[in-house]
Amino acid sequence: MTRRTNARIAGFTFLFYIAAGIAAMILFGRAAGAEGTAAKLARIAEHATDMHVAILLTLFTCFMAIVLAVTLYAITRDQDPDLAMIALACRFGEGILNAIFILTKLEVLWLATAAGGNAPDTAAANALGAFVLTAPRVWNTTITATFFAVGSTLFSWLLLRGRMIPAPMAWLGVVASALLVVGLPLQLAGAIRSPVTDVMWIPMLAFEVPLGLWLIVKGVATPAPRRIPAADGAGSQPS
Repeated sequence: MTRRTNARIAGFTFLFYIAAGIAAMILFGRAAGAEGTAAKLARIAEHATDMHVAILLTLFTCFMAIVLAVTLYAITRDQDPDLAMIALACRFGEGILNAIFILTKLEVLWLATAAGGNAPDTAAANALGAFVLTAPRVWNTTITATFFAVGSTLFSWLLLRGRMIPAPMAWLGVVASALLVVGLPLQLAGAIRSPVTDVMWIPMLAFEVPLGLWLIVKGVATPAPRRIPAADGAGSQPS
């Protein structure tokens, strides 16, 4: 595919990814919006359709992460193939981890709706529910987001270095991504909590929405040539 085609696909995917991710979070939050594990499981049973839709939307985001990994790699590999490959691996890992972590949402749904001889007793269901309701909301999301943040930082840096998008937009991407690279491990370690962990995503949203629109409308510029030191040490020349 051409750079223009890859840019457009990446732009649409950015926007779809954001929309699907937010919708999945809203549906999951609405389904599990109660106090206490038993109440959460009861509410999920009542809103099983919301859970099913949230799971499907999350599955779509897995493929969207992989599409972004490939298209952004195609756009940035001429600038630095090694960094672009690391970024691709991170975004690809993001998609795979999201797919694996869908299992926890399915486990929650099963606990909430299981009936008959295969259903766990109330005490076991509440104990398991307390665990699996924590995993998809906190640990899984944070681990997956860390892979996303590292990949986003590298891709943003390559877009900036190659002057492929406006410099202010690229710098915002670098800063917003780096903020998450620092903040997410701190969140995982319990050093920071909400509302800090919520606010640190705002710069990323302010970067990705305009970036998606820019890629659709304008595409990306041809990367600036890399400079290679001359053999005699007298200067440098473009690659």
